[in-house]
Amino acid sequence: MDVVNSVRTAVLDHYGVERAQVDSASVTFLGLEPIEILRIPGEDAIHYATLGGSRHPMGDPADLLADPVRGPRAELVLTLLAGAGPQAGVARTLGVLVATPSVEGVVLQADALLDLGEPLWHNAGFTAVLLGESDITEVALPEPADPVRYLSVTPITATEAAWVRVRGAQALRDAWSEAGIDVRDPARGAVNL
Repeated sequence: MDVVNSVRTAVLDHYGVERAQVDSASVTFLGLEPIEILRIPGEDAIHYATLGGSRHPMGDPADLLADPVRGPRAELVLTLLAGAGPQAGVARTLGVLVATPSVEGVVLQADALLDLGEPLWHNAGFTAVLLGESDITEVALPEPADPVRYLSVTPITATEAAWVRVRGAQALRDAWSEAGIDVRDPARGAVNL
């Protein structure tokens, strides 16, 4: 089963772009297969989508035997406003995040808070991300494998990460909405909480 090519086709179809229109970078970690990060241009935004995190299902690291077929599979997509220019280090950060299940046994899911404790890219004011549902359709795989889900990645500040820990992910999303904050803006500050 060629999971990576199925996922690549689905994400490119979702954004209506050809493979030749997309830039990519590869990130490798010792003991893991390469992770590819696609940079997909849009009218008003740039989308960074991972490929490779869904090769294997995520599972509980405490399980004695990991199921090689069944279990949730996920990839990540980060959307930033197009006028912001390239963000040096984004590919590495997304590679680290999508490799978290293999390295640390974390299951990626909506509302998960992942804190790297360092800037997500060069000169970023964000040190953590909040995962959410994305509008990319699940990619069906042959039975009995679970489908691949794309999760949205929203960069957040240390203050916003603390807010999520205390109040929950939806409370932060509500605060962004009330303040009219565009979370795709890489130059935005923290919402006043």
